[in-house]
Amino acid sequence: MHRNALPQPGGLPELTTLVSRLHGAPLDRSRPLWEIHLIEGLADGRYAVYTKIHHALADGASAMNLLRRSMSEDPSRRGMPAPWQPAAPPTDTPGPPPASSARTTPSLPSISDLRGLPGQVLRGARDAAGEVAGLAPALTGTVDRALRAQGGPLSMRAPHTMFNVPIAGTRHFAARTWPLERIRLLAKHADATVNDIILAMSAGALRTYLHDLGALPADPLIAMVPVSLRPNTSGTHAESATGNRVGILMCNLATHLPDPAHRLDTVRTCMREGKHALRAMSPAQVLAMSALGAAPLGIEMLFGRRGPQRPPFNLVISNVAGPDTPLYWNGARLDSLYPLSIPVTGQALNITATSSDDQLVFGLTGCRRTIPNLHPMLDHLDTELDALEQVVGL
Repeated sequence: MHRNALPQPGGLPELTTLVSRLHGAPLDRSRPLWEIHLIEGLADGRYAVYTKIHHALADGASAMNLLRRSMSEDPSRRGMPAPWQPAAPPTDTPGPPPASSARTTPSLPSISDLRGLPGQVLRGARDAAGEVAGLAPALTGTVDRALRAQGGPLSMRAPHTMFNVPIAGTRHFAARTWPLERIRLLAKHADATVNDIILAMSAGALRTYLHDLGALPADPLIAMVPVSLRPNTSGTHAESATGNRVGILMCNLATHLPDPAHRLDTVRTCMREGKHALRAMSPAQVLAMSALGAAPLGIEMLFGRRGPQRPPFNLVISNVAGPDTPLYWNGARLDSLYPLSIPVTGQALNITATSSDDQLVFGLTGCRRTIPNLHPMLDHLDTELDALEQVVGL
């Protein structure tokens, strides 16, 4: 737990400058792999909280679950612990537990349990063998879709760009907010999803950004899009889910096309093809094919340098759904939620969008050495949103 303060005037530029510096500092491996910074000095007496959690502990969805559990929808609730403090025991607990329960002995299996063990082992081995055998058709279909440049977990056509280089340790973060209802209305009129609109906005912004620098490749950029594999359940079981349960899809961003309507159509088609492909697979097949698609990047990260081959994709674009109602901590309302993510070797730029109540925030996280100024891309996102609205007649 750390405490920081902003210089005057305490606005978003000062906040993003501070978190950019904090984001570049590695986590202390001698401590649990998370840290929280309480940041004071914002205008109007507000505070910011910057949280950094190692991706080995949580993906975007589980991080949002942690946020929801640390806050409340009730603005009048008081006595809530700080996010970094252990949760208080239920108020109806009658005093401390007896001393004998402080140290327990695991229960040993009974004879009847042991009698069923061989059958359990055989069933587990049979199920595992079935999953392995089922990978062959999934692999054939995944490779075939990649060769045909269709949506799926694998791509073979990503061009080399200025983003696909070794990175340094410093970071640069920039963010901007749009009304979520504006994005939803556009998605409805375009027969698309909110995620399609986020990808299309990113595609247009990337095209303009690279074109202005004379660095736009002739082939379209490919984005790796994480998709949650968590079941669509509600209640305490879903809220307690942690760890990583993520598959991936590769999306053709059509950055070689000048028309925003054609880019949106390509993105929409590619994502529909990819989702259709994932729905035809078992969870184990989805994980295996996702690992196949990301394997070249994993090898680059392992050796710490870019290989001579084309990148498996050009950047990661994520959309993490946040709380759909206002959240409070001891009466203080959560005003905004800004997503910071992780550039890695060979992937100097990450785009993550996060919804919160009535807002959609784009967070751009990059290697400062490779991309010293991300703010023009925010303006390009705004321009692309206007262009997409004109395309659908809004």
